[in-house]
Amino acid sequence: MVLNRISRETVMEPLTLGERTMQDYSDEKKLSVERQSWLRRRVLKAMGVLPVGLVLASQLSFAASVNTTGLAVTDDTVTVGILHSLTGTMAISETGAQEAEKLAIKQINDMGGVLGRKIEVIQEDGASDWPTFAEKSRKLLVKDKVAAVFGCWTSASRKAALPVFEKENGLLYYPTFYEGLEQSKNVIYTGQEATQQILDGLNWVAKEKKAKTFYLIGSDYIWPRTSMKIARKHIENVLGGKVVGEEYKPLGNTQFGSVINKIRLKKPDVIYAAVVGGSNVAWFKQLKAAGITSKKQTLLTISVTEDEVLGIGGENLEGFYSIMKYFQSQDNPNNVAFVKAFKEMWGEDSVIGDVTQAAYLGPWLWKAAVERAGTFDVDAVVAESEKGDIELTTAPEGYVKLHKNHHLWSKARVGQWNKDGQATVVYTSDLIEPDPFPKGYQ
Repeated sequence: MVLNRISRETVMEPLTLGERTMQDYSDEKKLSVERQSWLRRRVLKAMGVLPVGLVLASQLSFAASVNTTGLAVTDDTVTVGILHSLTGTMAISETGAQEAEKLAIKQINDMGGVLGRKIEVIQEDGASDWPTFAEKSRKLLVKDKVAAVFGCWTSASRKAALPVFEKENGLLYYPTFYEGLEQSKNVIYTGQEATQQILDGLNWVAKEKKAKTFYLIGSDYIWPRTSMKIARKHIENVLGGKVVGEEYKPLGNTQFGSVINKIRLKKPDVIYAAVVGGSNVAWFKQLKAAGITSKKQTLLTISVTEDEVLGIGGENLEGFYSIMKYFQSQDNPNNVAFVKAFKEMWGEDSVIGDVTQAAYLGPWLWKAAVERAGTFDVDAVVAESEKGDIELTTAPEGYVKLHKNHHLWSKARVGQWNKDGQATVVYTSDLIEPDPFPKGYQ
């Protein structure tokens, strides 16, 4: 695939000789004197004769070499953006992501920052509105000149923001599991694509539950519709199963009575769900009220994490399944430390879901690529990311590696929900190579 490469417009074009003034030359002469003085102090410092009070920051000379891209980088700070829905129907899902990104940034700053610079954050609210995501992306890239943005959640918000990132040559770290069928030079996808979630989950439920008939239900926008298109092809063409119903409800919808009646009539082996955001609260409460519980019905969702369960209530999900790459209940040293740090920062009642964990990976992957590149320049950072050898052995999910196609190698996990809002992991795959363009599913 040929990726689009569009460079950011420079903030200030260099002056031609005819445009230069005597003041410009005077300023340059003054600067030259200052540089000579600085070099003299460095030499004296090395000889041990410079007073401590006159010692400059060790990164000052390095700053000049990397702060050449028109980005918001100073001698001691670098500015990034965080862009999630803090209001609207998606806030229930997205709050944890921005909290995880802030935790990672704090930890990185406590370690000394990136290239000797502390990370500063400008946060914007996408407000669960796709045009707002595009608008805020443009503001962060053009006005604030951030070095990277960590954000978006729904595919609709990502699709709205993507043209802005490609036009302005910005860098987005996108944390959500999604439908795949996309690869952009300007995006690092830290969540799973379809082959790492949808296909593997359907294989599991067909094998473990002997499932042959499926009822598909999702919210009405690009991610659920594309995911269900992929799921239908897999069910019919690979598993030899049958889709007995397919429904979509508007984002934020709270009325599921009609679809529940259809499900009761069709009696599918599996309800396969991609209902998102606040709609999940109504969806699962109404299922339980109708007597559709895990004792009578298998339900596998690709859209419910611990963040949603906090609003839904564990008692309304008990016994149902989610397929994700991460659950808070995972027992490994990386995750134990992560959960502890997260709760210390955001409160003991905080929960951590799949996207929250994937969002946490973003700043660390960016830090690794920046330090390899020795600069914050977007093209250089992307070039390092595309080598396919950046890995995080400290990831809470266990281990991840950045593929040349801008996605992560990850494992798929099926979790069965308990009444306390946590999941028992009942299945873990091998490490799955990301394949955003699987043959036969496009």
